[in-house]
Amino acid sequence: MTAESDIPYASATALLDLYRNRALSPVETARTLLDRLALLQPRLNAFTIVDGEGAMAAARQSEGRWLRGEAVGRLDGVPVTIKDLVLMRGFPTRRGSLLVDPEQDWSEDAPATARLREAGAVILGKTATPEFGWKALGDSPLTGITRNPWNLDRTPGGSSAGAAAACAAGIAPLHVGSDGAGSIRIPAAFTGIFGLKPSFGRVPAYPSSPMGLLSHIGPMTRSVADAALMLTVLAQPDDRDPYALPPDPRNYLDGLDGGVRGWRIGYSADLGYARVDPEIAAAAAEAVRRFEELGAIVEPVDQIFAPPREALFTLWAAGAARIVAGFPAERHGLLDPGLLATAQAGAEITAADYLDANSVRTALAQRMAEFHRRYDLLATPMMPVPALPVAQDLNDPATERHWLDWSPFSYPFNMTRQPAATIPCGLTSGGLPIGLQLVGPLYGDARVLRAARAFERTRPQRRPPI
Repeated sequence: MTAESDIPYASATALLDLYRNRALSPVETARTLLDRLALLQPRLNAFTIVDGEGAMAAARQSEGRWLRGEAVGRLDGVPVTIKDLVLMRGFPTRRGSLLVDPEQDWSEDAPATARLREAGAVILGKTATPEFGWKALGDSPLTGITRNPWNLDRTPGGSSAGAAAACAAGIAPLHVGSDGAGSIRIPAAFTGIFGLKPSFGRVPAYPSSPMGLLSHIGPMTRSVADAALMLTVLAQPDDRDPYALPPDPRNYLDGLDGGVRGWRIGYSADLGYARVDPEIAAAAAEAVRRFEELGAIVEPVDQIFAPPREALFTLWAAGAARIVAGFPAERHGLLDPGLLATAQAGAEITAADYLDANSVRTALAQRMAEFHRRYDLLATPMMPVPALPVAQDLNDPATERHWLDWSPFSYPFNMTRQPAATIPCGLTSGGLPIGLQLVGPLYGDARVLRAARAFERTRPQRRPPI
């Protein structure tokens, strides 16, 4: 029997070994984590829905299967959470908005939720998001402010805010996030966990995102191995997504510990245009030196592409306009003001504007394909600033107009559809996490995971002081 105090930070792979050896029961795990959730939720506000009854029922069923030697799937008895942009049958998916009517049919799981259930996972509940996932912060009109377990006065980032806060705080090892312009990687960096935005289509999505080809579904975990395990489950086919990649038989744990010896890694400290906090710049530079110690060839690279910010804003604002247009104008006053302003800008975008922005996206993808003919990976800082204070939308209001302006490293790789991950690489002097971003070629998800695992093994694991 593992000590109860060890359960919150146990990995999914460790939990499965304990179940297999009958040293721990899924019921004990679920009960411990639900108790921790109840204790921390008033401080973090990470959850929109807690399904304690459903979680305990699933845990008891899992316990019975393990006792009979009949475990199902790859995650039998492992606790997970679902972001509240992703459908979970039996409960409303409010998307952080007062405008979404909870009294409607909620009888369908999204593909990610369905695959987790099939694998035997125990779903604890749904995690908080800013309204419709529109921004990289952790507050919404529906649920209020979600807080960072490293410092409760700081945001965990967004839009997978609750998932990141819960993961960092030891409430379940596996969390479903989504990433349309950085929404897995930004909060993962701000909370000191691992987050992977897989290649577009690697994880089927349904319903389709209003942000179109920008949006990806992926894992948020405390270890790279857990993300590889989770991706193996999430990447299974679902015919509701016409953009899903062909069925993927790969086990992403295979080859995970193969290392990076001989790999060529291009390191860009600023992509040629970003302003980076000096502490973060130093931590990222030190992190890429670790790759040299691991046998990789690391080369500094100059600007790879022109800043795509305006093209991304065009695509993003058009998606926001599409969301808001689905609700009566007399109710728009209930929206997050920033979302409404973005949607109003989007309503002015012409078809020609949108197609021009899409051309920029295509050219950017082609440029990165050329880059990866020379380099196995691109490394950058993940966030140029530490986690912002809660309820503060801009890091520097004098020079910024939108949250995109303080997240320059994230959205280019939504535009290109490449796999990209963030992994913790240090703390600021104020005790806030710093992340390093690793970007792989399109469909090179296994390569990103393998590099992240190699780096992870050189670093101590840290827990927030909550």
